Amino acid sequence: MRSNRKFLVPAILSFLITLPAGATIFPTSDENGTPTLAPLIEQASPAVVNIATTGTVETRGRRSSPFENDPFFRRFFNAPSQPRRFQSAGSGVIVDSANGYIITNNHVVEHADEITVTMFDERVLQATIVGRDPASDLAVLKVESDGLQDIPLANSDDARVGDFVVAIGNPFGLQHTVTSGIISALGRHGINPDGYEDFIQTDASINPGNSGGALINLNGELVGINSAIISGGGGNIGIGFAIPSNMVNAVMNQIIEFGEVRRGLLGVQIYSLTPALAKELEKENALGALVSEVSEGSAAAMAGIEPGDVIIEVDGEIIKDSAELRNTIGMKPVGEEVRIGVWRDGKTRSVLAYLGEQVKNTPLAGADVHDGLEGASLIGTSSADEHAGVRVLSVEPNSPAAQRGLRSNDIITEVNRRDVENLQQFRDRAEGAEALLLTIRRGKNRLLIPVQ
Repeated sequence: MRSNRKFLVPAILSFLITLPAGATIFPTSDENGTPTLAPLIEQASPAVVNIATTGTVETRGRRSSPFENDPFFRRFFNAPSQPRRFQSAGSGVIVDSANGYIITNNHVVEHADEITVTMFDERVLQATIVGRDPASDLAVLKVESDGLQDIPLANSDDARVGDFVVAIGNPFGLQHTVTSGIISALGRHGINPDGYEDFIQTDASINPGNSGGALINLNGELVGINSAIISGGGGNIGIGFAIPSNMVNAVMNQIIEFGEVRRGLLGVQIYSLTPALAKELEKENALGALVSEVSEGSAAAMAGIEPGDVIIEVDGEIIKDSAELRNTIGMKPVGEEVRIGVWRDGKTRSVLAYLGEQVKNTPLAGADVHDGLEGASLIGTSSADEHAGVRVLSVEPNSPAAQRGLRSNDIITEVNRRDVENLQQFRDRAEGAEALLLTIRRGKNRLLIPVQ
């Protein structure tokens, strides 16, 4: 075994640098012939920054009396949520050195009222928020300074499972930590059902503090922004997720231009096509999104899309399911012309649609509707969701809403046996009622929750 080791290093080096003619790659060997990623890291690291934030959040805090669990008690004694100061840390990537733009995760800077950026050369700068997009979990910051270095964006559509990648960030406050791995999967979604997702999955080690940091390919290009992990105990287990650079670029450009993302709207209610549905529709496969409803006057209606159609393509890209259609349309700007492939009555046809504008969806505090819903944040479902109703955006632990069994991502479809399709209907149905009987859709299950 020992005598064969001398052949290992040349074999690895040959594997790393064997590329098509004209390709650029950083990995090389040192003076001893040992493969190294050092030139790649030295080139990219100055574009990755440490982000420290401070701010204030409203919390329920520690209760001094068991009676404080009672919403009537809190209302009678005027006991509101208490503000709490916080500090947090994450990472960011300089993407435009001339203008000082830094991309990071929304959750890194959400609720922050002071943002400090520490550069690779230890300079400390104050940053301002250009804009945030919670739906994609991205935010753009701006700093004023000379001598910044940015990183070029890759075309993430070219990424392949098995590509080598390197993650650079500040996990657990350990600045400019570098880990490596491969792209484990592409097009992951379902991590955050309320968001727009097309995650790159990687086994490059990502930990708390890596959020907003860089995932780069071996050409030294930004292929993704590290965003989330799956973990049983808060640490890395080899399943991390990055927002692909093409999504980053689309969101960033809109934030820089408008201060927000103005998403296009097709105006359909959709379901993922299952093998059973495909068989009933006499379609040979289950790829596509089944249209169950078309909003009057919407882009879809004007394009001639009808209930029962299966959307199979958008601008030549195959649509696998409803989540992919929602994500694809949601990443396109208002007014954009899109060509949509539709399967209808055994035939494929192509239509043009000009996307409308999504209505701003402002969350509603559950306590504004009924005391028993205190602690829940509610939001109307988008027209691309599979089910109309009111989505439970979040539920505070130990709150009245939590004690009654509500969970994040529940969809309220009925109040007191009457359908609800939006927040206004929800308010109307609940107004003046001492008790509420909520019909909840939780995944594939349907249940009733009494609130009184």
